[in-house]
Amino acid sequence: MIRKSFFYLLILLVFNSCYKDIVILSVEIEPVLISSEINIRALEIKKNRVYTATSNGSILYFDTDKSDVISEISYSVENDPIIPNFRSLAVTTNDVFAISISNPALLFKNGKLVYKEEHPKVFYDSIEFWNDNEGIAVGDFTDDCISIIITRDAGDSWKKLDCSVFSDIKASEGFFAASDTNISIVDDYTWIASGGINSRVYFSVDKGRSWQIYNTPILQGESTTGIFSIDFYDKNNGFAIGGDYTKPKINSLNKITTSDGGKIWKTIADNNNPGYRSCVQYFPNSNGKKLLAVGFNGIDYSSDSGHSWKHFSDDGYYTVRFLNDTVAYAAGNGKISRLIFK
Repeated sequence: MIRKSFFYLLILLVFNSCYKDIVILSVEIEPVLISSEINIRALEIKKNRVYTATSNGSILYFDTDKSDVISEISYSVENDPIIPNFRSLAVTTNDVFAISISNPALLFKNGKLVYKEEHPKVFYDSIEFWNDNEGIAVGDFTDDCISIIITRDAGDSWKKLDCSVFSDIKASEGFFAASDTNISIVDDYTWIASGGINSRVYFSVDKGRSWQIYNTPILQGESTTGIFSIDFYDKNNGFAIGGDYTKPKINSLNKITTSDGGKIWKTIADNNNPGYRSCVQYFPNSNGKKLLAVGFNGIDYSSDSGHSWKHFSDDGYYTVRFLNDTVAYAAGNGKISRLIFK
């Protein structure tokens, strides 16, 4: 028994030695790109390269050590002059994917059109990949069902899930294309956050083959309310944020947390700022303690899993992703910036 206890103690000490708590007191904001012609809600980082997809149809990228050199991925839509409004972006080891909102939905892989969907109500909101071969995109209601398309062949083809895989569909349910963070993935586990009249969490343990749906206590009931962003640190601990973007100062019932993998959600930091935010992300290597939230009303930080928050800046952004545990890149209306936490 003593030997076994010593073994567990040793494991605990090794785990704690790997977790280095970095005290963060402020953020320094460095502009990378300023342009009145762009509006960015989709941003990803892969191998020290930042990718963005814009509302005017541009797919841009730059290396973090050469941010003054911005390149563009070219594409074309055969026999169609349409300019896609991109709000969703995914990057795998070798491929870059971007999908447009509205009708028609256009999904590109490295500039090549690989999926097109035409429907008066088609509207895709977010895209993510489990691995280099398997990916998922989620969109609003068409034909009495939410839209989820999945690829199993590295994005060369996509198939929409049949509505029979969902146990409880609500016609008033939709998703927000505010920051490309409706979907959170940890290994094979997948969480998708809905919003609107009903705001729930769709959960899959098998990369989208089967689904469970869980209710949340977040502010809901109107088309402008609900979860706008969700992130999981591991398979148990997750956080979601949103509210009502037309009433961004409301700061109660707009932040929720789970510790059981998304089955039960609880409100947190009610009547405390921040109010509405469009994106929330865990700091990497933070043991699930540190969170960053951004929105058009500014940047906010928590060091205690969301129980309390510090307002870092009024500078507004739609979306953010981490390069490492002290540097992130954020994008918004007319800008991309580097955020350095100190």
